[in-house]
Amino acid sequence: MSLLKYFALPPGIQVLMLLLGVLLWMFGRRGSGTCMVLLAAVSLWILGLPLVSHQLQRSLEVYPAVSLDLLDADAIVVLGGGRAFDGAEFGWLDAPSEQTLSRLNYAAFLHRQTGLPVLVSGGRVHNEAQSEAELMQQVLQASFALQATWVEDRSRNTYENAFYSARMLQADGVQRVLLISQAWHLRRAVPVFEQQGLEVIAAPIQFSTPPPEGWVRWIPTAYYYRQSAQGLHEWLGHGVYQLRAALN
Repeated sequence: MSLLKYFALPPGIQVLMLLLGVLLWMFGRRGSGTCMVLLAAVSLWILGLPLVSHQLQRSLEVYPAVSLDLLDADAIVVLGGGRAFDGAEFGWLDAPSEQTLSRLNYAAFLHRQTGLPVLVSGGRVHNEAQSEAELMQQVLQASFALQATWVEDRSRNTYENAFYSARMLQADGVQRVLLISQAWHLRRAVPVFEQQGLEVIAAPIQFSTPPPEGWVRWIPTAYYYRQSAQGLHEWLGHGVYQLRAALN
């Protein structure tokens, strides 16, 4: 999955298309080469459009915001969403990424509303000194005066988040969880946790907002290109996980 995504997702796929187009041109297939180069350029433009980016994000947001009046769970699970390799603002070597900080903020809010214990999940993708879960625990303590009950620090991806978290929680009799992540991520994450035998209530954050009206929605920007790439990454991951479940 890690290697595949570099070649199957933008901008890697556009770079491959561009190189293929140049090679075709050099070996006399000028018509095919030109088409390939144009296809790479047009796909870059399309993916940067606010309207296209928004629709990609919306297609992933299948779970609504949770209703605080209807919550019935045993624990809150917060998935790690990466790290910033410079935690100077905290006085640390590393710090949780912006996405992870947003998830921790919502976890602290839900904890104060419900009193439910919290599990933080995230390991060391590149053999860092501290796991993502340890960094998350530090933020919960320093910023929210909250102590996570479980620190799952072995996982390197969403599947492992579910695998290791489920074993820790089920060992303590926890069966029904609130699962916190960005709205676009939960379409992939919820089924994986359910496959581990947990009952899951999705607790999404940061839903996509429609682009502004008028001609500006047809002007590509780097921000929307990044959002489109994220959406395609999630759809690719969703497909890989579905295939894995079918094979198992």
